[in-house]
Amino acid sequence: MSGSNPLRPVVDGLVGWMRQQVHEAGAAGIVVGLSGGIDSAVVGALARRAFPDRCLGLIMPCHSDPADEADARLLAEHEGIPWMRVDLTPVYDRLAEALERGEPSLPPGTDAGTGREVRNRLAAANVKPRLRMMTVYYWANRLNYLVAGTGNRSELYVGYFTKYGDGGVDLLPLGNLVKRQVYALAEFLGIPERIRQRPPSAGLWPAQTDEAEMGLTYAVLDGYLLTGQASPDARERIERLHDASAHKRSLPPIAPVDWPPEE
Repeated sequence: MSGSNPLRPVVDGLVGWMRQQVHEAGAAGIVVGLSGGIDSAVVGALARRAFPDRCLGLIMPCHSDPADEADARLLAEHEGIPWMRVDLTPVYDRLAEALERGEPSLPPGTDAGTGREVRNRLAAANVKPRLRMMTVYYWANRLNYLVAGTGNRSELYVGYFTKYGDGGVDLLPLGNLVKRQVYALAEFLGIPERIRQRPPSAGLWPAQTDEAEMGLTYAVLDGYLLTGQASPDARERIERLHDASAHKRSLPPIAPVDWPPEE
């Protein structure tokens, strides 16, 4: 990394911020889930710089594309990140079987409609990131580490993350960076080109990609967040996704109670 590169202060600032968050929490280090994608690669590289001897990368295949695990291992070995593999496939299969075994007593038509198949697929797919969340917190608790999330500003704005899944974290180093800025950091940090060239994907099902799932390209989304400029259709979709996902970015609402006075 060149000392004159304008991204060096950005990296130094993020590394210092991560150290501060861990120190203020009375924790000892960082654990991060390594998916093989660009965001987790950058967070893993930052964690390694912040805590060279006290970071852990977790590789958690769950009916995953073997290329995901291969690229996650590539990143861990390239950066020198201590890592371990936890295969969640058998756990997912047992849980999915249990979830499908019974039928809830619901009024007729509750689970009907044209969107049923999509809802069912998404409900099943979201079990994967939630199992991963439990796994990273297990090791965070054992090691007294904090969980570093991999969400970026673009994804956070439109709610492209799973509530209590990859959204269940302690800190978000990339939360103020749009996707194109994450790619710029990845190049500066020397993340392997194979990872930088991967189509962004949450790996929820075969051939799934972020942009197809969002119905937006990152170029359009990033441009809107950085400049406020987008076509009317894109602007409307982005803001609709933002409004619909507001609950993901907030703590659960607490009901107001007007307790009767004591007699």
